[in-house]
Amino acid sequence: MAILCYPSFGRNVYKVRFFFADAKKLSSDVQSSKNSFLYCQELVRKHDYENFIAALLLPPGPRQSTIAVRAFNISVAQVQDQVSQGLIGQMRMKFWSDTLEAIYQDAPPAQLVALQLHEAVRRHKLSKRWLKRLISSRENHLTSKAFQSLSAVEDYAEHSVSSVLYLTLESLNVRTLDGDHAASHVGRAQGIVTFLRAIPYNSRRQQVYVPIDLLVQHKVSQNDILKGIDDKRMKDLIFDVASSANAHIEKARTIMPKMTSEGRVALIPLLTVVSYLEQLRKADFNVFDAQLSQRNPLLPWKMWWNKFRGKI
Repeated sequence: MAILCYPSFGRNVYKVRFFFADAKKLSSDVQSSKNSFLYCQELVRKHDYENFIAALLLPPGPRQSTIAVRAFNISVAQVQDQVSQGLIGQMRMKFWSDTLEAIYQDAPPAQLVALQLHEAVRRHKLSKRWLKRLISSRENHLTSKAFQSLSAVEDYAEHSVSSVLYLTLESLNVRTLDGDHAASHVGRAQGIVTFLRAIPYNSRRQQVYVPIDLLVQHKVSQNDILKGIDDKRMKDLIFDVASSANAHIEKARTIMPKMTSEGRVALIPLLTVVSYLEQLRKADFNVFDAQLSQRNPLLPWKMWWNKFRGKI
């Protein structure tokens, strides 16, 4: 009997070994996923705080995927600031392009952002084209961040900001024309406001990216901006840019009532745009006012309250 039972016992030993090997691998995969998510979460919290707060208001699955997308967006955007040589910048962009291809072939590199984005792509079937636009929009500005016109700023915002919102909607399984239309306007408004907020920061670094057509129209020189002037000419220029952002907000709000409550949650970042423009108005459109660079402590509460009311 012992001889007859031995082979069966041996097979069971191998089964037990394979079970523990699989369990060990599963445990390792879970730990890797946890580490990659924590890394992405901290990256977004540190470099994109307002959008991080907005992401926390999403349901758990979409929240994790949105944070992965935003971490990817930050990683690509940082290439512009971290390199001074165009060739090195192109090489880093090539890395992210190759990484994106590998993610959609289920073979992501052992890089924390890539691993988490791979999970998001698999979980929610995120569209590759929106992720590719996050790369291409930055590639086109590697050698020069200057814009020729305000419409060029809006186009850049459409590719680099609206694309993230499209992916957020997809993570919520909202794939409608109304949703995408509203997200496009919210993204453009947010991109314009980001451009305004960056003016003081860039001027301190002796850099001016204000569109040439606006400088000519308002008779403002690059040197005026470097000096941080806040006279009527400059305020009129800022007012025109802010008005463009506000126009996109109004268009988005005419569309949003047609969306489901789940879809509207994806567009909560709109409240950060509204908050800044209100502060800018109170500062009489002086973009260099120190108060504008400080976080609004009430903004997280406002986001939560508006989500609770179902109104954005």
